[in-house]
Amino acid sequence: MPDQEHLSKPALRFGIDLGGTKIEIIALDESGHELLRRRVATPQGDYLGTLAAVAGLVETVENELGQRCSVGLGIPGAESAVGGLIKNANSTCLIGQPLRRDLQTLLQREIRIENDANCFALSEAIDGAGQGADIVFGVILGTGVGGGIVVGGRALTGANHIAGEWGHNPLPIPEEEIRPPPVCYCGRQGCVETWLSGPGLTGDHARHNGEILSPQLIAERAEQGDPACESTLKRYERRLAKALAQVINILDPQVIVLGGGLSNMERLYINVPSLWSQYIFSDQVHTQLRRHKHGDSSGVRGAAWLWSGH
Repeated sequence: MPDQEHLSKPALRFGIDLGGTKIEIIALDESGHELLRRRVATPQGDYLGTLAAVAGLVETVENELGQRCSVGLGIPGAESAVGGLIKNANSTCLIGQPLRRDLQTLLQREIRIENDANCFALSEAIDGAGQGADIVFGVILGTGVGGGIVVGGRALTGANHIAGEWGHNPLPIPEEEIRPPPVCYCGRQGCVETWLSGPGLTGDHARHNGEILSPQLIAERAEQGDPACESTLKRYERRLAKALAQVINILDPQVIVLGGGLSNMERLYINVPSLWSQYIFSDQVHTQLRRHKHGDSSGVRGAAWLWSGH
C-alpha cells in the first residue's frame, strides 16, 4: 500500500513501446510532460525474456521516481477478442500468448494494451498534430502500413480488435495496378500495404525501372530532377490519395496524421490533398493531412495516454 507521501504526488503514467528491436518506457505527468525515458534491447524470439525485460523496466523507473505508476503498453499486434491472446504480431514470439495476464501477474496491477498504431494515433490526437479534433485517423507509413482511429480522445479497438487496419484492404479504384497485384505477407494480393509501405515503394520503382532504390534515395533523386523517381513518387501519391479517400468516405475525420519513415516526405502534404478530392464523395473536403508532431515518440506517449481521462 503506497504511503501518504506517494498519495500526495501527481498521478504519473508509464507508456511502454514493445518493439521488435527495443523496449522503451516513458513517464508522463498529468500534463503530458516527459519526466524520463529508458530503453533496453528486446530479447529476440524470447517471450519469457520479454516479460522479464518489461517488468524490469517498470521496476527500475518506479524506483527512480519513488512512485507506483499506471502502465500502458503498445504492441506490434492486437489482443484477440476471444480469450485475449495476442494475434497479428510481427514479433512472432508474442502470438498466442496471454501477454496482458502474464504482465499483470508480474506487475501486480491492471495494465492496458493497445496496438502500436492506435497508440500513435492517440498520442497525436491528445497533444500532437491532431489536438482539438474530434476524429483523428493516424497512419503509419513505414516497413508496414498501419492505422489507428481516435474519437473523442479515445482509441477505437472495435468488435474484432482490428479497427484502423486499412493496410490490409485492397487498394481502391485500381488503374495500372490491376495486374498483377503484389502478394502481401498476410497471404492476400494487392493490399494497401504492398503499395504504400517502404518496401512497396522500392518494389514499384524496381518493377517500372529495373533499379532497386531505397525510398529515401528515390525521394532525393526526384528532388534533383530524376524523371523516373519523380514518376514513382507521383504514382505513390496517387495511390495514397485513393487509399485515404476511402478512409475519409467511411470515417470522415477532421485530421489525418502521418507517421513512419515515409511521412517525412514534405511533398505528400501538398500533393495528396490536391489529388484525393476526385475520389471523395463530397462537394468539399475539409479533412486536413498533417505531419506527426511527436515522431518516433508518439507510440510510447500514446501508450501512456491509455490511462488518461480522455
